[in-house]
Amino acid sequence: MIKNFREQLRIQRWDDHRYYHHSRINQSLHFVSAISFMVGYVMMFFDPLASALIGWLVSMTSRQAGHFFFEPRGYDHVNHATHEHKEEIKVGYNLQRKVVLMTIWALSPFLLYFDPTLLGMFAPHATAAEVVRHVAIVWLVIGLGGLIYRTVQLFFIKDVQTGLVWATKILTDPFHDIMLYYKAPLFLLRGELLDTDSLTEDDLAPGESS
Repeated sequence: MIKNFREQLRIQRWDDHRYYHHSRINQSLHFVSAISFMVGYVMMFFDPLASALIGWLVSMTSRQAGHFFFEPRGYDHVNHATHEHKEEIKVGYNLQRKVVLMTIWALSPFLLYFDPTLLGMFAPHATAAEVVRHVAIVWLVIGLGGLIYRTVQLFFIKDVQTGLVWATKILTDPFHDIMLYYKAPLFLLRGELLDTDSLTEDDLAPGESS
């Protein structure tokens, strides 16, 4: 079972890389995102709310900007797949689901504008620092909720292992992305905008192939 779990994790990682990370700008932004996520992971032990602010304002915005603005969406000649096909088979959050998630995140602070107590969960804020603290709590809940929601959803539309593998992939992506994309900024400095020398599956997940 452990071997099969690791194989499925390798496959999800490989599909994510080869389908959604052609742009060197996107790869570079993922490298920045991964570093900030690592900082956020450490901060989670000391200040979870600061971790939530780092995660959404730096990690998620840089990561998703790479996908939305720089990743090619035309026909993928390398993998012989249309953008629509890739979106359909995406295990986790495809671009359409990401739009929904990022919209919820962006609009959530307005809930506190219309109801500072958020249905009685908060004491009315008196300072700007308290506003930031309340927003951070909301964002922390959205982040955890988005992870749990898709994981449980995959339990039903796929199977339990697929959901657990995806959750594991998401939580470990920062570590993996640093190993994958640390050279991307150097390629950008050389003027290379697209990854024309894609990694092989064995290079992507050393020691995890069957």
